[in-house]
Amino acid sequence: MKPYVELVEHSEGKIEMLPIRGGRFLMGSPDDEEGRRDDEGPVHEVEIDPFWMSKFEITWDAYDVWASDLDIFRRTALNIPANARDRAADVFQISQPTKPYTDMSFGMGKRGYPAICMTQHAARTFCKWLSAKTGRYYRLPTEAEWEYACRAGTRTRYSFGDDAEQLGDYAWYYENSNDRYQKVGRKKPNPWGLHDMHGNVAEWVLDQHVEDFYKEGDGKVSHAPLAVPKTLYPRVVRGGGWDHDPEDCRSAARIASSEEWKEQDPQLPQSIWYHTDALNVGFRIVRPLVEPSEEEKAAKWDKSEPPQIDE
Repeated sequence: MKPYVELVEHSEGKIEMLPIRGGRFLMGSPDDEEGRRDDEGPVHEVEIDPFWMSKFEITWDAYDVWASDLDIFRRTALNIPANARDRAADVFQISQPTKPYTDMSFGMGKRGYPAICMTQHAARTFCKWLSAKTGRYYRLPTEAEWEYACRAGTRTRYSFGDDAEQLGDYAWYYENSNDRYQKVGRKKPNPWGLHDMHGNVAEWVLDQHVEDFYKEGDGKVSHAPLAVPKTLYPRVVRGGGWDHDPEDCRSAARIASSEEWKEQDPQLPQSIWYHTDALNVGFRIVRPLVEPSEEEKAAKWDKSEPPQIDE
């Protein structure tokens, strides 16, 4: 496995991917960890298969190619004929978000900044589109994959140790963010080269937030666990964001999504694509080393209830 750069054709979007070797780790936080919450235990052993993960959070540069039809517009303007992958990807353009009522960056910046305010459904659909566009399978990480990559072989509160006084070297959070997100990659990476795993924007994973889910793994080694979503809320975001406390940026910290993230959505019915009040929520992507079957791909892309239908 080697690092590589995924270039999004007909755009300026690019996604740097880093290899994450497989292995076992202890997931969750011990009872005596400062800032610990009950949903972070018990600590249990998890086995993870190898994958690539995006070095940075997905930026507007890549996200808007899908979300704002920039791919189709550019091909049309330059009279570039669609190839087979373009046609496959355009299926997901058709089901992409209706245009938002406002600038979803809320004036905080776009070029080089993390995309925000999307629902988990929107992030999943972006992964489908990118997979069709590139011919390589991408998806959101599971919660276990995310924590494994964040810890990067460590067992401390953060990937750099236990001292929250050092957090500002690695993360944008409420004390240093100037009340806004920042360009990706401006803080130190974790030991495996991943930037902004702590802070900047919290990141969607595939899992439902189940308060006692970790109990299922207690006393055994769990292989690639996933809490399959059964309800729309709550689902899990990880890593904390630019307006979060240090405790929310810990490697084990879990944040549950909420209907309150749509409070300012003026649409009726409310959009399946936007969380208008989640200005601190984005995502990054993974690509498994072993290409899964079509059924396995669909399970990670679509195994979610209730179905999301744009009205």
